[in-house]
Amino acid sequence: MNQGQTIFSQIMSYIPKHRFDCCVRKYRGSYKVQSFSCWEQFLVMAFAQLTYRESLRDIETCLRAMQNKLYHIGIQSKISRSTLAYANQNRDWRIYAEFAYILIELAKELYRDDKFFKELDETVYALDSTTIDLCLSLFPWAKFRKTKSAIKIHTLLNLQNNIPSFFSITDGSVHDVNILDVLITEIGAFYVIDKGYIDFERLYKLNINSAYFVTRAKENLQFKRVYSHQVDKSSGLICDQSIFLTGFYPSKDYPEKIRRIKYFDSESNRRLVFLTNNFCLSAITIANLYKQRWQIELFFKWIKQNLKIKSFYGNSANAVKTQVCIAISVYVLLAIIKKKLKLEHSLYTFLQLVSISIFEKTPIISMFSDSDYINEIDYNHNQLSLFNL
Repeated sequence: MNQGQTIFSQIMSYIPKHRFDCCVRKYRGSYKVQSFSCWEQFLVMAFAQLTYRESLRDIETCLRAMQNKLYHIGIQSKISRSTLAYANQNRDWRIYAEFAYILIELAKELYRDDKFFKELDETVYALDSTTIDLCLSLFPWAKFRKTKSAIKIHTLLNLQNNIPSFFSITDGSVHDVNILDVLITEIGAFYVIDKGYIDFERLYKLNINSAYFVTRAKENLQFKRVYSHQVDKSSGLICDQSIFLTGFYPSKDYPEKIRRIKYFDSESNRRLVFLTNNFCLSAITIANLYKQRWQIELFFKWIKQNLKIKSFYGNSANAVKTQVCIAISVYVLLAIIKKKLKLEHSLYTFLQLVSISIFEKTPIISMFSDSDYINEIDYNHNQLSLFNL
């Protein structure tokens, strides 16, 4: 019999516990807490994410059935749904948000040498949001429409490693473009965004901060062409122009030249028009950069399918944000372990195997030791190719 650690304990051992404790002290998470600490709360919620528990009662039932194993994974308190519900509602969600950023920085360092585009040494980000619909009567604080509530998870995804570098949780009424106001831009980085983020005053701030944007132009764009560059039309390019905006407000908000590229996408049989403030990269590279924006859509699809963020264990804003932050932490933690153990299997496969062997006492690497093992459960290769990290 293997006397080692359980799979769950091995996963949690990759967490810098002292950094977590710093977050707890910063937001006074232990104030007047005599049992069921913030660390135990994190462990229980991480277990719920890894095994996709459906409710507080489900969490309570499963963990009580394994009561004799909980002490060895760091859970010393007796688990009850009322205690967990109270903790989710009252412990400051920023503890878990800040800790998620600590894990993100660790993952960023691990994946630093991975190359995304051969033509680029700069970091490429995709910025977008996903909306999670909620019941108006249960979540009245999450303003969206008259008949329903919703939250938005705004995410800045590093396309080099598919790790979120920034995330913000807001109610559904917050427009996507407002996130550009709180985004801390990185000098020389590329920000790939869709048409919903077009606000030329905000885009100009990116420009003066020495960052680059790549987006699609709206159909009613008013502009004056000042120069046309040569293009290879066999590659799908139609034109590559330097333009000035001529609309009254756009011309004041963005007084400098913008690059306009028109491209025919043979796969979708559509003509696409891109705008960027980068005049150095080739036009086809700019078009290919925008094409990679689809990876953030796959990221949202993956976390919705494989983590517990579409339904919640509590109805308060604090409980919802706590659950989302811990879900993101679990995603990043798995990516860290996958990189450190040099696992070739997809993140989806890793999560599925963990979920069915969470309390087994076997090394994580041994789950993948069978050379004849095939990713039979990777049922959607178009989606899961994103996570072959």
